[in-house]
Amino acid sequence: MEESPIKFADIDINEILKTLPHRNPFLLIDRVKNIRADYSGIGVKNVSFNEPCFQGHFPERPVYPGVLMIEGMAQTAGVIGIKSVEGTEKPRAVYFLTIDKCKFRKPVLPGQTIEYHMRSIGRRKTMWWFHGDAKVDGVVVAEADVGAMLTD
Repeated sequence: MEESPIKFADIDINEILKTLPHRNPFLLIDRVKNIRADYSGIGVKNVSFNEPCFQGHFPERPVYPGVLMIEGMAQTAGVIGIKSVEGTEKPRAVYFLTIDKCKFRKPVLPGQTIEYHMRSIGRRKTMWWFHGDAKVDGVVVAEADVGAMLTD
């Protein structure tokens, strides 16, 4: 099966800041790449030891929290959704609706890079659903289906 054409090759942090309302310390993606016409794309998170979450999760053996990976998936899906309708609709906010089929497979450690591989699995009016695979070095470390609503 042939892949859909790329609509946006690389969305950098400056463009993400224009697209999402999230800010530090809760902006959990650094860039989004390969947003395709079929509403798929890849979010990138460079995990640093300096992340605030590592102060308490866990000081002796830092592990990136799974719940933050799910939020990173949702933020990636938000960028994909907003960029996909850009020019035809102008949403002001994205709200998280659902998390389903969530599984954590391997811990993510400081110094690793997470790629959130997101693809649309459904859309109804302003509601979108995506399946996400969080990968480190090509290995799935977490997966989930997430839903969001774009508002005007």
